[in-house]
Amino acid sequence: MSALTRWVTDHDSGHSRWYIDRFRRMAADGVDLAGEARLLDAIVARGVRILDAGCGPGRVGAELAARGHTVVGVDVDPELIAAAQVDHPGPTWLVADLAELDLASMGEPTPFDAAILAGNVMAFVAPDTEVQVLTRVADHVRPDGVVVVGFGLDRGYALTDFDVHAGAAGLQLEHRFATWDLRPPGADATFAVSVFRRAG
Repeated sequence: MSALTRWVTDHDSGHSRWYIDRFRRMAADGVDLAGEARLLDAIVARGVRILDAGCGPGRVGAELAARGHTVVGVDVDPELIAAAQVDHPGPTWLVADLAELDLASMGEPTPFDAAILAGNVMAFVAPDTEVQVLTRVADHVRPDGVVVVGFGLDRGYALTDFDVHAGAAGLQLEHRFATWDLRPPGADATFAVSVFRRAG
């Protein structure tokens, strides 16, 4: 790992377990946790390969797999990956640092048709690795493939910086929304969902 992610440095040792338990409770209570997956599923063709980058305990990737896609989920936190493997068998769940992502070396050499970074992933990567993370993710997506990124605008990562970083990674912005259910952005938006196309 090139540098400690903010997920590691900003949280104590019990945070991963709290996060896992939180989403298990929400799922048990019938909370709608599939908004991110619905959006990406509407964009891509049927049965494509999708990279769930920063997958956490697997809720987004699992929903995409349930919709017929082939999913590989990656997260730097082994505890979250272990939970994904228990709760959502079927997709491939791997421990890896997005800043050093090399899935070919982990048995996944085929390019993806799309990638998704949900759950504030970009706000949790190690400082000054944002371009590196976006580049490594983009390099795993086929030319003209889709990369969808969502994060809160109160997380200390400026949207203007993000746009510069995405451009440096070869990603071209096609759409931006304020929510996963496609509400338009505005001055009072607290979240951003960006749909990019990888340059050919």
